[in-house]
Amino acid sequence: MLWIRPAQPALIRDKKISGHGFKGHSTNLVSIPTGLLASTAFNDYPLPLSINGVREMNRPFFDMLAKASSSAEAGDIFEHYMQLLFGLDGTALVGDEGSKRRFRSSYRRLLEGWGFDSNGPEGAVLKGWVESRFGLLPTFHKESLGRFPSPAWIAYVEEKMSSRFHNNSINLQLDLLYEFCQWMLARWFAPGCRHLTLYRGINGFDEHQIIERTDKRSAVIRQNNLVSFTANRIIADEFGDTILEAQVPAVKIIFFNGLLARHPLKGEGEYLVIGGDFRVTMSYL
Repeated sequence: MLWIRPAQPALIRDKKISGHGFKGHSTNLVSIPTGLLASTAFNDYPLPLSINGVREMNRPFFDMLAKASSSAEAGDIFEHYMQLLFGLDGTALVGDEGSKRRFRSSYRRLLEGWGFDSNGPEGAVLKGWVESRFGLLPTFHKESLGRFPSPAWIAYVEEKMSSRFHNNSINLQLDLLYEFCQWMLARWFAPGCRHLTLYRGINGFDEHQIIERTDKRSAVIRQNNLVSFTANRIIADEFGDTILEAQVPAVKIIFFNGLLARHPLKGEGEYLVIGGDFRVTMSYL
């Protein structure tokens, strides 16, 4: 009989993250207990995921996608829809006095920032979105996020709530990006596939807590609530002397290299993946 740790009733467990427990919100917007979503059981046998209400509130958009004859056409439909809905054409917002101008926040700006530094302000906003939608708390941002409150936690919260990135319904933009990504995987890029084999190169385990070792090359590793992988092992080699190979559930992918014709993460063939406890195979250079 399979036993699954239930979602934790408290927002944050007041102890350091370890193999003895998982830290997360007791609620989320995907209708699956957060403790289950973070577990190896879910990653081994993934269930369908969908952010509540997104497809229902954007039915005309998904109706248009259903008529697309290619992935490229679907990508154009997405970009056009996002431009119309959120004004993502570079147009500036004008202040009340017409003197101060600032640009609308966009998912593209966050992806660009993540590409430069996943521990920067844009990375904090993305990790905060994962928190609010999937219930998973980050384990690392600039440094390990252990006890709460702490200077590390406060710095993370300040960055994830920055008004610089929350002036244009940024969480709703990311909701649509995730649902579009899932639609594209199911329709064009990985139809019928429950898992994709992905790789991550690392130089240490500060951000990757080993929960269990099964042998010298196999382990259960707790990934941050949002983490980068690549489908290209050669690219993973460039980022560390230890290569993690994981079977990543397709439903945990929020962005991948072929999703859009133009995007700031193209050079590394990057996949953005919702974290939790993953079984990995480790190889060493």
